[in-house]
Amino acid sequence: MNRRHFVRRAFHFSAAAALARGAGFSAAAVAASSPDAHHLLAIGDFGSGNEKQRAVAAGMKRYVDDMRRKPGGLLLLGDNFYAKMEGGVNSARWQTGFEQMYPATHFPGPCWAILGNHDYLDNTGGEQTQLAYAAAHPGPRWTMPAKWYRFDFPAQNPVVTFLCLDTDLRATIGDDVLDDGRIRNSLTAAEEAAQLEWLGKELHKPRAAHTIVLGHHPLYCDGKHKDKKPLIAYLDGLLREHRVPLYLCGHDHDLQHIELEDHPTSFVISGAGGARLYDVRDKRRGPFAQSVHGFTHLEIDERQLTIRHLDANRRLLHAFTKSAQGRVTLP
Repeated sequence: MNRRHFVRRAFHFSAAAALARGAGFSAAAVAASSPDAHHLLAIGDFGSGNEKQRAVAAGMKRYVDDMRRKPGGLLLLGDNFYAKMEGGVNSARWQTGFEQMYPATHFPGPCWAILGNHDYLDNTGGEQTQLAYAAAHPGPRWTMPAKWYRFDFPAQNPVVTFLCLDTDLRATIGDDVLDDGRIRNSLTAAEEAAQLEWLGKELHKPRAAHTIVLGHHPLYCDGKHKDKKPLIAYLDGLLREHRVPLYLCGHDHDLQHIELEDHPTSFVISGAGGARLYDVRDKRRGPFAQSVHGFTHLEIDERQLTIRHLDANRRLLHAFTKSAQGRVTLP
């Protein structure tokens, strides 16, 4: 989208602020935020177990130290574990890839998780293992009560309603049979229909001042995976009808923010938590896309959402706010 289109959408630009001012600018912005604001961090596509995941996790911990406050929770956007997890619920990777990687000292929880395609594909029954781990460890940490679920945050006097989806549709996962003969796991047709019916009902219910839909796959993407037409057909009508302010996802290994003309929803991709990065295409629908490891900070109060993309060194890369009335402001 070019600048003329942004102006037509009535975006507000301030020439005074520059984004790339480093961790100090970001931490100062958080410190100066409303005392009523709530803070969450989000990562997707993080479960590599390699040095990139460790670097992003270390940056997140340092960022929490910079803020001098613990976030109210983590949003885990899928592809939580790549490759095999020997031992299932008792796998050592639960400690190395989650409990120790994102320790309760900095992230006391909840850590709300959704499923990505690799959570299905890399381990037979891997999606059930993640659900079982949540059931076996009730409490404030790994939180996955179902494949799709709702939570309102904070629990008392909520300011935001989260609708957490499993976007591993048959059509988004891909062909039925892998090269080695295995059948790709995904939601069943019955599950797809049940989830969509559930989402429609939840969107008709009373909700908080803001609504955020979480999924693993993007509907719209300026990176490697491009737009997911089956997911657009599945979800876009409900997002438009109910004027959902924000759809937050991963899957593309980068950080993005997409605004579409005459669309009420902002599309934010945070898929840079540790997996190999993807190149991004021309930022034609912008205003931001960058191939870099990092994470996303959500600051939420009754008036507005503030979304910040940061790299593993806590350098602020991009930020915007969205008011409860749907007005987007880019600094």
